[in-house]
Amino acid sequence: MAFRRSRSTKTYDAESLYEYAVGALSRRMRTVAELKRLMRERVRLQDNGNEIMEAVVERLKQQRYLNDTQYATTYSHYRQENEKFGRMRVVQDLKIKGVHPDVIEKTVGEAYSGVNEETLARKFLQKKRTKKPKDQKETARVFRLLVRAGFSSRSIIKVLKSWDVEDETLSALEQEREDSEVAAQAESEE
Repeated sequence: MAFRRSRSTKTYDAESLYEYAVGALSRRMRTVAELKRLMRERVRLQDNGNEIMEAVVERLKQQRYLNDTQYATTYSHYRQENEKFGRMRVVQDLKIKGVHPDVIEKTVGEAYSGVNEETLARKFLQKKRTKKPKDQKETARVFRLLVRAGFSSRSIIKVLKSWDVEDETLSALEQEREDSEVAAQAESEE
């Protein structure tokens, strides 16, 4: 049975909200957007909540506790070096975390400059202990695994071709990916 936290009616001033924010940042790094979401929940009932929140964010930025560029750089390098994720996955994750697109482009570009995506995809499969697929079903599973990990179709196909997967299977999987991207694009435009 899950326990629900009771919603506090505590009012926050700039100092108490600052202490809360520093505590949240001490547990893990956060983006400006993530920290604002946390703080907004605390001050949502206060008339001056947004002003206090903005003042706290500005203070944290001046003290260099909060820096989206630094966060994105660290995050990109970690995901590329340790998790072996592809570029598209890191870009998507940073967008979800609320990092500005210009910052994402710059930091992810730096982290992935000089990285061979095909080699990285092979390292990712090694890390996941993925073996050569025996049939179409296993090939589709590996293909989707690499798509979720953020690799381009071109790199995925090179990896699978080196495992002697049939061209017909690869074409069908690539078409499936294109169809899903078109459907996702149409859904986001609605």
